[in-house]
Amino acid sequence: MRILAAWFLLALGAQAGDGARMLLYVDNSLGDDLSVIDLSTMKVVNTIRVGKEPHGLCAPADGRSVFVTIESENNLKVIDTLTGKITATIPVTGRPNECAATPDGRFVGVPIRNGNSLNIVDMRAKKVVKVLPVKEPHNCFNAGSNDELYVSSMGSHEIEVVNLKTMTYSAKVPVGGIPRPYAVASDRKTIYSAVTGLHGFVVASVPERKVVERVTLPPAPPLDCPLEVNTPTHGLALTPDEAKLWVTSLADGGLYVWDVATKKTSPMIHVGKCPNWITFSPDGKYGVVSNSDDNDTSILDAVSAEEVARVKVGKGPKRVLVVKVPAA
Repeated sequence: MRILAAWFLLALGAQAGDGARMLLYVDNSLGDDLSVIDLSTMKVVNTIRVGKEPHGLCAPADGRSVFVTIESENNLKVIDTLTGKITATIPVTGRPNECAATPDGRFVGVPIRNGNSLNIVDMRAKKVVKVLPVKEPHNCFNAGSNDELYVSSMGSHEIEVVNLKTMTYSAKVPVGGIPRPYAVASDRKTIYSAVTGLHGFVVASVPERKVVERVTLPPAPPLDCPLEVNTPTHGLALTPDEAKLWVTSLADGGLYVWDVATKKTSPMIHVGKCPNWITFSPDGKYGVVSNSDDNDTSILDAVSAEEVARVKVGKGPKRVLVVKVPAA
């Protein structure tokens, strides 16, 4: 009995203190580096030089690597999260934008802005294995499946679903305008998308292939954000429990929280100037907003949506990603 009790306490200790860290990666789009923030201390613990104009950030579920797209070099780089070192550089076919990785880390989707295409990179082979046509591609997204990726087509005003088993498109969902950042529910039936010119977002049904709701945020002052000239809403993300949608307002310097069930919008929550991108920590504890014109990030309590820290980073922060990095 004593041995069993000791084993139980040991197991509990292992679960509580697994040594994993929540690290926030911030790409500084007007510089050549990533800022890495430890969410346990709210401090920058590393600056990783990756090349000029880093754009997209994505990662597999195991947290052992982070993938970053570099516009100036036309490639995808792999960073070891334990060492902070670049371990691989994979050429793509043109200027890359926001990437998305499958949870198992096998595939990464990379939109090519100047090539009207989507590159699908096999991370085992470390090369592009498929090029699919897309009219003015912008962002990739993964909704938790190893079999699907999403890519937005600014030219076709739709979000396209990629079947990774056949390497073909399985659906194309209109969003009623030029899609900007978007999120897909884990059941893969609903897409929430910002669109150019709308201070708000649309809700689209994947099975119905149409917009089913258009949500407008309260009026905002004229937009004056150098990195985003025609999109009042550029950050958009579902909370990990998918009960709420966080949406940034660039001109307001704030964000709104929209309740998925009640369809009610919170009062505006102030963050920094020109809030750009939103992400959440995998444990659901924190939400993070990049403030592109203040060169910092706002870290908020994900439940109360109250800012708990403001951390300085590099120049022009845009994409942000929190990774649960395991112990060595």
